[in-house]
Amino acid sequence: MTGLQVFWFTALGLLLTGYAILDGFDLGVGTLHLFARSEFSKHTDQHGERRILLNAIGPLWDGNEVWLVTFGGALFAAFPRAYATALSGFYLPFMLLLVTLIGRAVAIEFRSKRPERWWRAYWDFSFSAASTLVTFIAGVAVGNAIRGIPIDGDGEYAGGLMTLINPYALGVGAFAVVTAAMHGSMYLALKTEGQLRKRVQGWMWTSFGLFLIGYLGVTIMTLVSVPQALTNFERWPIAWTLVALNVLAIANIPRAIQRGRAGYAFVSSSATIASLVFLFGMAMFPNLLHSTAEPHNSLTIYNASSSETTLRLMRTVAFIGVPLILTYTTTVYWIFRGKTRLDDSSY
Repeated sequence: MTGLQVFWFTALGLLLTGYAILDGFDLGVGTLHLFARSEFSKHTDQHGERRILLNAIGPLWDGNEVWLVTFGGALFAAFPRAYATALSGFYLPFMLLLVTLIGRAVAIEFRSKRPERWWRAYWDFSFSAASTLVTFIAGVAVGNAIRGIPIDGDGEYAGGLMTLINPYALGVGAFAVVTAAMHGSMYLALKTEGQLRKRVQGWMWTSFGLFLIGYLGVTIMTLVSVPQALTNFERWPIAWTLVALNVLAIANIPRAIQRGRAGYAFVSSSATIASLVFLFGMAMFPNLLHSTAEPHNSLTIYNASSSETTLRLMRTVAFIGVPLILTYTTTVYWIFRGKTRLDDSSY
């Protein structure tokens, strides 16, 4: 194991954190989409709450997915064996993930192109279903990564589709959905006003309650089903500090909601997601894919990595490219700050 391999494991964690926080809230908005009223409701104005929700994420969602693309590219270049095994083993789920990502994008672009009620209702459902399914599939993938998958001596996936559909992975998938919904509701609290803002307040409380139930449930399932998840905490006890910070971030969410501090609630939600990704990394390190059949077949950061020359060259590229991504992201968020307003150029 070299410092370069540890560097790229950490870099993948940071990219995953960026994606989970940034695309997490717009996926959560999609999950909540059908709970908003459409323009055909007598209780709302001519624009409709659903169109406001779409425009709250409209300028941002495609840029947020850059983090996922960068994560995939970095995994392929830094740890090609793990990339090959993951994509071959999770082939059907990943193809479904790709289809739902495309369908989500199409729904955002097509939804308001025609005024017919049936047209908008169809794309509303497509957008919400795709957003929820993307989050769920990603959560199932994370659950299987933590739990482990069967890998043979050649480093290839030795299970089937049903191997991936297990109670633990499904539980993590459901937890990912409620976490995204909570995160999305707090983002909407920053972007909406009036009656819709009051309704979002209720969504925040409901989604936080579901998140808390899911958090406790997944924690218990992890301690029971994945005992190796605590190995690194025994090796480096200082890591428990992040667990404490995770609990404090969660505890601050209802406090911020109660005080009407949507910004603080969103920051706390972001910190919670970041700490969950850290806990995921601690449960995995140094494994990229843990083998349940034969632990020595696991793909780790040292037996699945590219050459040292490749890792060093990639690190140089990363030092150039990441500031560009951060600059772009910061600029877009600054330009589209404030409450959502609808005009002729809106979705």
